[in-house]
Amino acid sequence: MDREMWEKRARTLADKVTEPDSRWCAPVAYVPRHELVPRWWERDGSDTWALREGASDPEAWVDAAYADRSLITRVGGLHADLAKPGDRPEGLPTSSATLPSLVVQMLRHGRLGDGLPFLDLGTGAGGLTAYASHRLGAGHVTSLDVDPYVTGSAGERLARMGYHPRFVTADATEYVPGRYDRIVATVGLPAGPGLRPVLAALEPGGRIAMTIGRTCLVITGWKQQNGVVVGRVERDMAGFMVARSEDGCPHPALSELYSLAANAEGEQRGSGRYPVVDVANAWELRSMLEVTTPGVETRYETSGRTRTAVLVHPDGSWARAVAEWTDPPEVHQGGPRQLWTALERIRNRLNAEGSLPLLGARARITPDGVIFLSRGQWQAAMGAE
Repeated sequence: MDREMWEKRARTLADKVTEPDSRWCAPVAYVPRHELVPRWWERDGSDTWALREGASDPEAWVDAAYADRSLITRVGGLHADLAKPGDRPEGLPTSSATLPSLVVQMLRHGRLGDGLPFLDLGTGAGGLTAYASHRLGAGHVTSLDVDPYVTGSAGERLARMGYHPRFVTADATEYVPGRYDRIVATVGLPAGPGLRPVLAALEPGGRIAMTIGRTCLVITGWKQQNGVVVGRVERDMAGFMVARSEDGCPHPALSELYSLAANAEGEQRGSGRYPVVDVANAWELRSMLEVTTPGVETRYETSGRTRTAVLVHPDGSWARAVAEWTDPPEVHQGGPRQLWTALERIRNRLNAEGSLPLLGARARITPDGVIFLSRGQWQAAMGAE
């Protein structure tokens, strides 16, 4: 691709996603983002994905790479770089090039400093690693991902740009090598034991910026000498993919539960109080549901004016709500928990109080990964066994 072609677009992108005096303006304007995403996936209908190849259409490539949007690079277990023409994978995205404005947002929350060892947790396409390498010097930057192809390809592409940070392939919920003064996670981390290795890798006095899996809560904090991280839930939000195992495929038991929930007569049947909602995209509702009922997975679809939401939980609980547009839904629930009822309790609180207590809450994270949240009289704990 012609250098003049992408440089102009990169400068425009930098003007859009940073302030003129921001120290992240130059990295966004300088890094050739298109080189990090030579191929990507786009929706092809509701269930499948179609491959896009930048070299075959340079104008579409530069349009996609320098728009403020995420580009999906892996669906299920198939990375776009490794796909064959005509492949149409089904399923959920498992890796991406995160939209630049969100990358900048997380970097700002991380408060990176000159000379401080920095961990980018969740390499993806390597955009955040590239921006940090440009700003801090690659010798201070480590990038970690569970997928060896992701770390390998990002390393090669950044090297061609002249950046040589350290890349590590590891499951961060099991082990994080090294010690860092700053950690920024662009995957949704689990509360509880899976968070312990990340916290252990943060130096006392260091800062972390992260989200918790299945929530859109950005939690930032400083690690105290006793190992406790003290901070807050920021008042902006971010949605990242949940930290995954290497295969990234859905658990078979949940797939079976989704199939059951799609058609079964529930043990509890009745009418819901509120319209059917796309829980995954109702960010505060989704986050509060994870706080109160951790582990719930969701699906949502429309057919004409009919809206259907399905909730499932690894303990075998499920719920299905179906309605015509905004009419009260018919609700079926099964298993040990009533998931739609749990969601409606949250919506009751939102309607009664006008807001939920999540954003701006104090956060305290113990070395064992338990996250304590509080705001006013409200308190909650995530990850407690």
